[in-house]
Amino acid sequence: MKQAFQQIAKIWSELTPTHRILVSTGAAAVLLGIGAMLYWAQKPDMKLLYGKLGEKEAAEVVQALEEQNIPFELGGGGTSIYVNSKDVYRVRMDLASKGLPNTDGVGFEIFDRSNFGISDFVQRTNYTRALQGELSRTVAQMQGVKSARVMVVMPESRLLVRTTDSRPTASVFVDTGNSKLDAAAVNSIRSLVSNAVEGLKIDDVAVVDNAGNVLSEDLKSDPQLGSAASVVKYRQQTEEYLATKVETMLSKVLGPGNSVVRVSATINTDASTLTEEKFDPEGQVPRQETTMEDTVNTVEKAPEPNAGAGTAANVPGAAQPNEQEAPTKTSNTARSSRTQSFEINKSTTNVVKNPGAITRITAAVFLAQTSSETGQPTPRTPEQINELRSMVINALGIDVPKNENPSSFVSIQEVPFPSTVTAADPIADQVGGWVELVRPIAALAIAAIVFGIFFFMLRRAKPEEISFELVDETQQPQQPTAALPDAELVEEAVPLLPGQKNLKVSPELLNSLIRQKPENVGATLREWLISKSNT
Repeated sequence: MKQAFQQIAKIWSELTPTHRILVSTGAAAVLLGIGAMLYWAQKPDMKLLYGKLGEKEAAEVVQALEEQNIPFELGGGGTSIYVNSKDVYRVRMDLASKGLPNTDGVGFEIFDRSNFGISDFVQRTNYTRALQGELSRTVAQMQGVKSARVMVVMPESRLLVRTTDSRPTASVFVDTGNSKLDAAAVNSIRSLVSNAVEGLKIDDVAVVDNAGNVLSEDLKSDPQLGSAASVVKYRQQTEEYLATKVETMLSKVLGPGNSVVRVSATINTDASTLTEEKFDPEGQVPRQETTMEDTVNTVEKAPEPNAGAGTAANVPGAAQPNEQEAPTKTSNTARSSRTQSFEINKSTTNVVKNPGAITRITAAVFLAQTSSETGQPTPRTPEQINELRSMVINALGIDVPKNENPSSFVSIQEVPFPSTVTAADPIADQVGGWVELVRPIAALAIAAIVFGIFFFMLRRAKPEEISFELVDETQQPQQPTAALPDAELVEEAVPLLPGQKNLKVSPELLNSLIRQKPENVGATLREWLISKSNT
């Protein structure tokens, strides 16, 4: 150990002031780097506990952390709170058990405590508050929504007077950060709120984001444009379904990402009802038959004989006994008639055509060019293109007429696809995991860099070796070249420096001497050459 210190002291004494400054600077940089690395390694990994808090909520959380003696850091202007990554989940559960942070408002737990003597107005107000709080909590759990607030306006209940404008309305404020909710998410929020409040229509729910954009303005149903919007939506869904159907099929054959398909569908939006009646005279059938019969009979009746003595004979004016009555005739007639009615065969057809029938389908397909083993693009043959076109036509169910060209329904073109690689945004938890994994590797890398700088500076502090040349023939071509002196003569001519006794003379030693004291060595060599020439 002592010899090592002596060697270091010897090397330090042989260094020039410039080299000593370089070595000192390098050593200081190494010490600072090691200290920074140790400080960074010992510093706890702070992870986000809560972010985007209000002043009141942040103060409540900080107070709870100070009571539990949990170290924390504030960021984001006091709206974000960071704690040790090992304690973040435990602290969240502890604060959640205490109802912190209280950013969701009050819910139906407001009715857990019974209040006697409360008025009906306060009861209805508490119900509205609870309903708003529950809806705010539910909306805040949706993807892309950081926080939400729901305001519901309930009309006053009147028994005698009720106007047409007395209907409930609602407003929803959502904090989405820098992102924007799509139409499906906004429509789901409107449906959630409208179905949770009695009598609330979906068009009476307004959704506003933190940037001041009214997200529900374009989703309100217009009586005049409602049918048009539904038709456009139906057409978009149909085209997306057909395009996805063909693209997934081509991805199995050509590989994923080697095809782009766009489909255009013509939708029949007319609704019609057709009633058709047909009569068949030849197909008549008897419907009704009526038969009538009349009979007439004539009967002659003989007169009756005179009556005997009695009352009738003694009546004046009566017939004489010798007189006889004439015979009587009775006539009966029989007549029959038949009536038949026939029905003509009739068929009635009712056809109701609803809108939505697809009348025409066309598709545009882009295929990635294939490349050979050398990397040169090789176009597909017309037979291969026609086979792919037939596959697409059959998948879409297109009925191509005989006199039509299939390429007018499905067009296929080969184009070079750019190679793009998209990286997904890391999630906060995944970033924290990567930091824990990279931390020891980064520490080793920093240590290696610091020691590398130290050895580089130490090496730069050593005297640089230069090549030994007595005469430069390129710069002095006219002067005669002197022969290299013998080692014994050089030892006598060149004075040795302290600490360089019993050293063997070599070109490297001469280079070192020339570098340290070039004037003495030059004068010595000059005298030696003069004495050599005189002899």
